[in-house]
Amino acid sequence: MNYEQALEYIHGTYKFGIKLGLDNIRKLLELMGNPHKKLKYVHVAGTNGKGSTVAFISSILKESGYKVGIYTSPYIERFTERIRVGNDEISKEDLARITGFVKEKVELMVLRGSNHPTEFEIVTAVAFQYFYEKACDIVVLEVGLGGRFDSTNIIDAPLAAVITTISYDHMAQLGNTLDKIAFEKAGIIKKGTDVVLYPQSQEADRVFEDVCRKKDACLHKVSFESLEIKSFFIEGQEFDYGRFKSLKIGLLGEHQVKNAVVALKTSLILAKKGLSKICESSIRKGLANAKWPGRLEILKKEPIFLIDGAHNAEGAQTLSKFLKTYFPYKKIVFIIGILGDKDYGKMIEECAPLAEHVIAVTPNSDRALPAEILAQSLEGYCKNVYISDAIVNAVDKSFEITPKDGLICAFGSLYYIGEVRSILLDRKY
Repeated sequence: MNYEQALEYIHGTYKFGIKLGLDNIRKLLELMGNPHKKLKYVHVAGTNGKGSTVAFISSILKESGYKVGIYTSPYIERFTERIRVGNDEISKEDLARITGFVKEKVELMVLRGSNHPTEFEIVTAVAFQYFYEKACDIVVLEVGLGGRFDSTNIIDAPLAAVITTISYDHMAQLGNTLDKIAFEKAGIIKKGTDVVLYPQSQEADRVFEDVCRKKDACLHKVSFESLEIKSFFIEGQEFDYGRFKSLKIGLLGEHQVKNAVVALKTSLILAKKGLSKICESSIRKGLANAKWPGRLEILKKEPIFLIDGAHNAEGAQTLSKFLKTYFPYKKIVFIIGILGDKDYGKMIEECAPLAEHVIAVTPNSDRALPAEILAQSLEGYCKNVYISDAIVNAVDKSFEITPKDGLICAFGSLYYIGEVRSILLDRKY
């Protein structure tokens, strides 16, 4: 099996859909020799901010001298981004080899009468096997969907379970109230676990408190009372938090400072649990060096070209707040591509009033919201709405209509954002 065949096999299992539950992944991993049981973990769940928090935590661990496995989803430009050790993505050769190994076990499962694993289950199994082969000291594991029945939750108690912000998304699978969604996310809390919790609504907070009580887990609620953002600029931000003064991060937005604080708190807990190489110096370096492409990422400065994977209502609200705070006087041109199963009405409501022009595109996805429908919704907020037949043409158009001192912001589906990122990095504008 080569790399292309591996991807074809993995993506071909998309037809098996999303099946929440752990029976499939348990059977598959048993046939593989349970590689996941030979590793230590930090497990990260939440609606928004998971990936950034994973980036901060893993960067701190790397700077502390640990070999860190990192599992995230979805990818921005390359599939191999999802499975990394330190700064290195899994090689195409290793992905192909391990996928071939997993495929053999899947065929054995089906032969014995079990259900065929889903795409996410197969990728998760590949990741566990790779991290085991690489003898990672610790794995920072991002939940795919929910928590309780997510494939990543097959692990035993992690060194720390981290819960980022909770809001409305994937309601068909997780429930339509915050307490139901919180209950699914709280599923990663296991007996005796240290739980690091981003400040939540009272409704969600009560759920986490209750689950921690029942599981005898130690709940660490993060407070932002001592947080002070001292300065922000295009290259990043500087802030104080408690005894930590003049911390720096390269990611933009107030929410990223808060995600960095969650990572800092998690790191201090990990240090007490035996990861003794974590120190103030490695925390500082880790936060400063953390990278998370496609999230409030500036790719060009004249005009400013910003991309952001705001793909739900909370993400759009965060983006809107960022633009008002950082660029209050800029004329903004939006390029928007959204999936049809998202609450695009609320997303538009948050961002479209800031626009001088909007270009609607259709992402390359079976779930895409057609640009024509998106444009109709936009017309109530902005007079200058265009429809582009291709993403590359939308990027070209944005440079035609934006002055050098203006701002272009492409946001929406993460895969679409990845395509925009590739276009910007491949071409000279």
